[in-house]
Amino acid sequence: MAGSTRVGVLALQGDVREHAALLASLGADVVLVRRPAELSSVDGLVIPGGESSVIDKLSRTFGMQAPIRAAIAAGLPVYGTCAGLILLADTVLDGIDGQESFGGMDIDVRRNAFGRQTESFETQLDVPVLGEQPVRATFIRAPIVERVGAQVEVLAALPDGTVVAVQQGGLLGTSFHPEVDAETRFHARFLGLVETFARTHESAHA
Repeated sequence: MAGSTRVGVLALQGDVREHAALLASLGADVVLVRRPAELSSVDGLVIPGGESSVIDKLSRTFGMQAPIRAAIAAGLPVYGTCAGLILLADTVLDGIDGQESFGGMDIDVRRNAFGRQTESFETQLDVPVLGEQPVRATFIRAPIVERVGAQVEVLAALPDGTVVAVQQGGLLGTSFHPEVDAETRFHARFLGLVETFARTHESAHA
């Protein structure tokens, strides 16, 4: 991973430090993104877990919603975990009143699909695109994907068929938190998308 490739972590709320540390361990040049100028300096963005409704409100307060939507539309690779997955969805089925998403991924998601935090759980997931070794997945008040569009690839599902990891082009989303289990393969896959984007587009910071 080339250190010159800059990856942002949206740092409005949520488990920002865990993502930043994992990305740095993989060789990325990590930028904490709170302002449009910081967003314009990166070749990819991670939207961390947290409270999707709070991140949504803060993104509007800080003038970040429109720039993030524009960046996604322009092809910026984005990886969303848990709340980040909700924010990437075109449709949030059970958002609070007035809740919005950044959108970009042709999916419908349901928030807190497994119940309250006391119903959080861990499991082993088969993710064929990441190799034969199962992924240890931690679900914390996690969303699920209830509908996937024609351009969306399902990367992982629970034994009952519940979809919990998806990709659409440069957009990647997981219901669970690889960063809390030191599971690097999703982030490494994302960095591959970022490197491709950086090579094929003139970086704003070049």
